Formats: sequence, structure tokens, C-alpha cells
Amino acid sequence: MNILYEEDGSFKVGSIMTDNTSSLQIESLSGKRSKVKAGNVMLHFSQPSIPEFLPQAEALAADIDVEFLWECCPPDEFGFEQIATEYFGHKPDPLEAAAALIRLHSAPVYFHRKGKGRYRAAPPDVLKAALAGAEKKRQAQAAQAHMTAQLIRFELPPEFTDLLTQLLYNPDRNTIEVKALEAACAATHLSAVHLLDRCGALPSSHEYHLQKFLFENFPRGTGFPSVELATWDELPMGAVNAFSIDDATTTEIDDAFSVEKLSNGNWRIGVHIAAPALGMPRDSDGDKIAAARLSTVYMPGQKITMLPDSVVQAFTLCADRICPALSMYIEVEQATLSIMNYESRVERVHVAANLRHDTLEPLFNEETLATGKLDYPYAEELTLLWHLVQKLEAGRGKSSDSQQQVDYNFNIANDHVSITTRRRGSPIDKVVSELMILVNCEWGKHLAEHGFPGIYRTQQGGKVRMSTVAAPHQGLGVAQYMWSSSPLRRYVDMVNQRQIIAMLRGEAAAYPKNDTALYAILRDFDTMYTIYNEFQRNMERYWCLRWLQQEQAELIEAVVLRENLVKMTEIPLVFRAPSLPEQLPAQTRVQLAVTAIDLLDLSLQTRYVATIATGSGTAEETEEETAESVEAVMTVSETEGGETAC
Repeated sequence: MNILYEEDGSFKVGSIMTDNTSSLQIESLSGKRSKVKAGNVMLHFSQPSIPEFLPQAEALAADIDVEFLWECCPPDEFGFEQIATEYFGHKPDPLEAAAALIRLHSAPVYFHRKGKGRYRAAPPDVLKAALAGAEKKRQAQAAQAHMTAQLIRFELPPEFTDLLTQLLYNPDRNTIEVKALEAACAATHLSAVHLLDRCGALPSSHEYHLQKFLFENFPRGTGFPSVELATWDELPMGAVNAFSIDDATTTEIDDAFSVEKLSNGNWRIGVHIAAPALGMPRDSDGDKIAAARLSTVYMPGQKITMLPDSVVQAFTLCADRICPALSMYIEVEQATLSIMNYESRVERVHVAANLRHDTLEPLFNEETLATGKLDYPYAEELTLLWHLVQKLEAGRGKSSDSQQQVDYNFNIANDHVSITTRRRGSPIDKVVSELMILVNCEWGKHLAEHGFPGIYRTQQGGKVRMSTVAAPHQGLGVAQYMWSSSPLRRYVDMVNQRQIIAMLRGEAAAYPKNDTALYAILRDFDTMYTIYNEFQRNMERYWCLRWLQQEQAELIEAVVLRENLVKMTEIPLVFRAPSLPEQLPAQTRVQLAVTAIDLLDLSLQTRYVATIATGSGTAEETEEETAESVEAVMTVSETEGGETAC
């Protein structure tokens, strides 16, 4: 005797070897013997033979009309043999009973399982809904398959047009569009962005990177709501004519300088910082806008400002204007240039000129200083400042030629990129950076002495971090250092400016000790500033790769930094060159052939060609690794157009 039994949701056949009432010992088609519970046995049969039984039963089941079978079912629970009798019109033989069982089991939408071999017909309304769902699923699968086929042919399905942002930056794997895209990626061996690019979905590789950053960090767009600035008391007028030094494209002019000869023969050097904190007190509408953005975002060719243009224009130190400012006056002894005292004020200052790097640097440089050539505006003031900042730099324990790094400026015009260099540590750089270090150190010191908390930059053991407690910055060689000189571009600077102004006016601190808001600002700023700087580096990398394409570079020169990490000699592009010979010393100059450039992955593939000159073996840090240790020197580069904003 043979049996049809159920095991793991499927039907099997076997011949009975031993019947123990509650269980049976059976032998399968393959000759394997196993134990089957009596409750799992659906029916007994002797004909046809075991090898023929299931194929014949399944063929007979395929001919059974499911809808007619459902109409034959009683309203209550039933067994498969009962419905087989109704369907075939006579007592079913084993094959017919097995066919009815197989058909019932294969149509769970029509027949709900109630036990071993027992079912109940789905109610009409339930069946209607289930069939509608099944049809919807079928149509979705068909649509998905169609979209996959289109993508494989590098055609963009019309359904993708309004979903591109989601598909690129936040795919929902439960949607058929994403499933179709994933299937096409598997078939073409391309990533989603590369496949969509092949389908013509991306307006440009630049837009892909920019929109990804905006999607992740500016989901509501980069616009601003209208802002009404708070009013402030009339400020005293400073008796100075200040001048600023900035990049040609800078609009957020945070700092300016003045030089005045005192009656006692000494010099009074003024450092004047834009004072947006006056118009945006804590928790005001303007403050909330700045706190949400935290910093201006820089990238080659454009920027996303921290503050609305109306606010920037109200406080930027623009030429031929009288501007509110937080000023520090430094009295300097005439002969030795030793600092005699400091005085800080909240006042109005007249900004007489905005000097720009591109026109000033040919006039104010090491060569003109050495020859005493002073035939340009503010030459005497700049020369005095140059001598002063050299003394300040030496006072910090820094050699005057310690910074030999090069800054790269990106200029984007009509989709054409030019990359120019300027040596870091030039007289322009040092005048600005050393005076910024001075005021940031002194204001940080004064806040700590008066018990006002602030947000400081500290460096100990090579690690730079932000803190609400004044502590040394070893890289700069100072006892404390805070950011307070760029309040139009960094929220931390504006927060610190509020504290400084309150201290000078004898008012309560805007952020008292142990104020949790101060810690939250520190945390949020540190997080977003890291994200913004990473984006800036990525976009600079993007334009470096574009430059290689633009110049049709086939052979390039690079310097080995360590192992197979190299940096191009012409532009600031750092990348891996796996084809380099092993154990090349650091600083070795090599020639590489460009084999592939991927603007979406921001990757460059090269092939080693030759060694030009063997290096000294002294490892050179990458720009990212040295950024913190030279952050104050880089203060001069806190401008638009892709320059570093540390």
C-alpha cells in the first residue's frame, strides 16, 4: 500500500513498510526510509504506481477550474475528498481526490486552509479584494519588468522623471521603481548613478554632487525667510579710517584694520570686526536662521551664505560706509613694536577702502618690502603691520618661514576651470592671520578672566577639538584661542561676539556658565563644519578632475606622499596610484599615465610610467592632515570661490 502525505507544505508519496497506527515507516521514490506521522497522511492508494501518481494527479489538477471549484464549495469548512465528490459528481478515485487536494492547496486566495486536508471557501467580498490585490501585484510586476528592460537598454522610464531625486539620494526599496533599478544595475554591472547617467537622467555630474549635498543638508532649500534686525543703542564713532584685505570675490567682509600715530609717539593698531551680534541677539529670528545653517558653505565657483544677503549688507565692512564694529585697539611702542596695552570697544568705524588680493599682492610682497617701495595706497600702514606681525609670529615660537605650503584658488567661468596658486605665508597672509590670532587669543583670555564662557579651539597632543574652557592651542603656540573674527560666516564667532560685547558693556552673559545651549551649539557646529569642509574638498576634487579632462592630460607628474598615495604637482589632487613600484621613498616624483576619470565617483585611475626623481623618504602630510595645525595661517583664506575656510 502507498500513501500521499504532506511534509513542509508540499505533497509527497511513499510505500508503507510498517504501520504503527500513530506513525508509519515509509520508503520514498529514492529508496530513503523515513517516519511519517499518521496525521500527515492524506490518502492511501495502490494504483497507479508511485512514480506515476503525482505527475498524473498534478496534470489532472491543472484542468480543474478554480472558480467553478470555489462555486461548488459549501459555506462551511470541508474536506478535500468532500469537494472532490461535488466537483467530479461521483466518489473520487485516489487520483481525483489527490487532484482536488493539490488544486485546493495551490489556490490560497480562493480556499483558506483550516487543517490537514481541510479548507474553507473565501467569502465573496474577501475573495474580490484578494483577487484585486493579486491583479495589482501582477500589474506591478509587469511594470517593474518593463522598466528594468528599458533601463538595461539605457532608456529612462517615464515613471522615473519625477522620482530622480529620491532614486539617487534616498531610494525606497519597497517601490517598484527602485526594484527595477536594482535589477537593471545587477544586469548591467553598473551603480545606480552610473546607470541613470547612461540613461541621460543627470543634467551634469556637477549637479549630481551639488544636489546630493543640498538634499542631505538643505532639504528646505537654501533661501531665507525675511529677517527683521533688532535695534541697538547709538554707538560712539571711532576716529579711524579702516581698510580691509580680502579676496576679490569676498562679500562677507568680517575684518578691517586701522593705523594711527599717537601723541606719545607710539602706534595704535585697530582690528575691527563686523558686529552682526548687535542686530541678532540670542533666540531672535535672525539668530535662529544662523543657528540652523551654522556656517557659510564654500565650493569652487559659488557659496551658500550663513546669513541672508540683507543681513550681510547691513554689517559687512564695505568701503565708503560707516559700520558697526567690535574693535580691539593695540598700542605698540614705536621703536621696539612691543605691545603696551589693549582696549576693546563696540563702536562705529568708517571703512575707507577694501583692498583686494589680486591687486595688492603685486604691490605688497617680500620684494617690494625689501626694496622699500612704498608707492601704493596704505603702503606705510601695511609695512608697519608687516613688521609687527613678524614680531608676533616670533613671539608664538613660529619661524617666519615655517609655512611653505601653497594655496590653490579655483576660478570657474562658463564651465571652464582655472586653478592658480599663491604661496601661503605671504605678507598679505601674515598681516591678516597674525592679527586675527592676536584678537582671538586676547578676547578669549579676557572672557576667561571675567568668568564668561566661550567656545574655544584647543590643540593638545596633536588633536584639535572645540571646548567651552580656555586651553592651550599647541599648533599656534598660544595659551588660548577662540574663533570670534568671522561672525558673518561662522555661527561660533557670532556666539563668542555676543559674549565679548556683554563683557565690554558690563551686562549679563548671553550664555551663562553651564548653559546647555552653548554645548549644543558646539556639538552642532562641529558636526556641520566637518560636513561642509568635506563637501568643499569633494568639490575641489571634482574640479581638479574636470581640469584634467579640460587640459586633455594624458601624462601627469605626482609626488609620492607615502606608499601608493600621491599628489599631483600642478593641482591639489591627492589619489591612490596602485601601479607604483613597491617601497618608493616619500617625495619621489613620478610620471603617470591617465587611464580613466570618473566624475561621479570622483576617482582617477592611472598607470605608472617612470620615476623622475627619487625622494628623501620624508613623508608629507596631506592637506587634510595639516589643516588643523595651520588653521590660523589659513584664516586669510576664509573667502568665497573655493578657498579653504578653516
